[in-house]
Amino acid sequence: MTSMPPEERIGAHIKRAEQALLAAKNAACKPAAVTVPQYAALLWLAEKPGISAAALARLCGVTPPTMNTVLKNLHERGLIERTPHEWHRNVLETRLTPEGRAAMELADTGAVRVETALAAALTDEERTQLIELLGRCTEVLDTLR
Repeated sequence: MTSMPPEERIGAHIKRAEQALLAAKNAACKPAAVTVPQYAALLWLAEKPGISAAALARLCGVTPPTMNTVLKNLHERGLIERTPHEWHRNVLETRLTPEGRAAMELADTGAVRVETALAAALTDEERTQLIELLGRCTEVLDTLR
């Protein structure tokens, strides 16, 4: 017997919701032939063209080596272009190609459908409360690292 029953573990409920969200978003991104991490990178690149890989990794919540793999795969597929920074030659700026923008827009249509369905299952008050509670969970967990 454990000191805390599994059904009382908040982390298990968060993990189950995260897995369901990722499964739904993976299905939503499939028509664009991108993974959720690739979609996240494309989405941020649409918002912040020229961003460095390190900054993009922080925005997407992944490690720099993971982001380098994501970017390598996107580059090989012609969805992004990487060029040396004008002043800092060792920094590569990353931008969407027209094909990358089209893939991002297709994946985003599906991802927004997922987000809209999720939001529709809650009242405005519940959405606000959930966001606040998840933020508080994040703050607590950040202090435990």
